[in-house]
Amino acid sequence: MAHTSGIGADVFDNGNWYHEVLEDGLAISYRVEEVLHKGQSKFQTVEVVKTKPFGRLLITDGLMQSSEDDEYVYHQSLVHPALAGHPEPKKVFIAGGGEGATLREVLKHPSVEECKMVDIDGEVVDMCAKHTPFYSAGAYDSPRAKLVIGDAKAGLEAENDGSIDVIICDLSDPLDGGPCYQLYTTSFYEMCKSKLAPGGVLVTQSGCAAVRDCKAVFTPINKTLREVFPRVWGYTVCVPSFCSEWGFNVATKDADHVDLYTGITANGELDKRLAARGLGNLSYYDSISHTRMFSLNRTVREACERETRVMTVENPLFMCSTDTHAGVFEPEK
Repeated sequence: MAHTSGIGADVFDNGNWYHEVLEDGLAISYRVEEVLHKGQSKFQTVEVVKTKPFGRLLITDGLMQSSEDDEYVYHQSLVHPALAGHPEPKKVFIAGGGEGATLREVLKHPSVEECKMVDIDGEVVDMCAKHTPFYSAGAYDSPRAKLVIGDAKAGLEAENDGSIDVIICDLSDPLDGGPCYQLYTTSFYEMCKSKLAPGGVLVTQSGCAAVRDCKAVFTPINKTLREVFPRVWGYTVCVPSFCSEWGFNVATKDADHVDLYTGITANGELDKRLAARGLGNLSYYDSISHTRMFSLNRTVREACERETRVMTVENPLFMCSTDTHAGVFEPEK
């Protein structure tokens, strides 16, 4: 790759570098200390690299999915607001979650009797178990865990209506050409709603959610969920390795569900609930963190309120194409 003589250009002259193109004119570069895995599964490119700043990275289709350094921030933020927002979650379904870290966090809740994780890409699951075992941390060995390699949509359709307490969508971003975009649509969410038991909760990762990129998919996912569910809350968290505020949306089946923004934290209820479950010392998540996550800044909050786009199978929205985010390794000089 040609370099200009501008300030900082010589930084790439030493070592191997992985470049992720975020958008036209903007990229992030990681110095790679070791390539642990690089291959092509049936569904996507899969890479694991060890980097200087963030430790081991999982990369699929050129998009960095999570890092050893701060994955706990993402996974605790995805899992615990939804499970803590349910008074006694017993049956949980994870759509995706190939690293195994979402399963790890779910099983920290002692009331959970069964957590079924359905991921379409067995190579990602096997590769993470081999190269990044800290993600699952033994979760697959739990008798409460059920791992299924297959289509998450088909797996959820096979569940009995009204049988699941919490559905967690830990999916790849909706990419043009990617495997998951149909799992961000009204038809999928309507099916999810039918599978939830009374008091049920659904949460989905929702892409970038900073002031300049929240309209890519975060606000449309929020609007799409509001077309299906009676109550929806968007929330965000800073994940340093993602180089953006990251978004999630959580929805409840029942209109009279406790308010997951202010109601759940009133009178110390959230901290009491976490303590009763032995989760009072999570490394990231507690009631103060919860309030910060659900307190959207005005720009993002108003973008959600103004959003009109609804994601359907016939008219999907994509964060980008898989080509846009193609990663590039720099050969060592």
